Amino acid sequence: MATRRPQELLHLLTRAERLSVRRVQSVLDEFDCSVEAWRVLDLLSDGQGHNMTALADRAFLPAPSLTKLIDQLVDQNLVFRRVDPADRRRVLAHLTPRGMQRWQLLVREVRSDWSELEPLLTEEDGAHLETLLDRLADALGDRGATGRGRVTTGRGERAVGRAR
Repeated sequence: MATRRPQELLHLLTRAERLSVRRVQSVLDEFDCSVEAWRVLDLLSDGQGHNMTALADRAFLPAPSLTKLIDQLVDQNLVFRRVDPADRRRVLAHLTPRGMQRWQLLVREVRSDWSELEPLLTEEDGAHLETLLDRLADALGDRGATGRGRVTTGRGERAVGRAR
């Protein structure tokens, strides 16, 4: 199999990501919700409660921006905070009942909008694409820890430069 040049793959991934985010944001705009807020609500929808680090990773936000977003979601009565019973120094965020209803509405609307794409990607193709993207992300993350001149930050982000 011919290998694509890294810049070609990066271009395709970036284009797909930006178009995907634009499409999802167009649906979320009707509900005055950002993609980052939707990502946070989605993670919290499992009912487990999550710490700020996990939320920042899921929303792809730096800690100060996440704090501001969580404050907004608390003000909207979509999220509440509680001290982590396992580690009282940490705070866990949870969905309120209203937050769960909002998340369910948003998921329904986004899925409905994306349903027209289903004929383009069969269930098997979608699962294969998900596997490939997950494998690529894992490989890139692992390489960052040991690769030439690349280091990862604590949140899986890559810092460019020489590792010292």
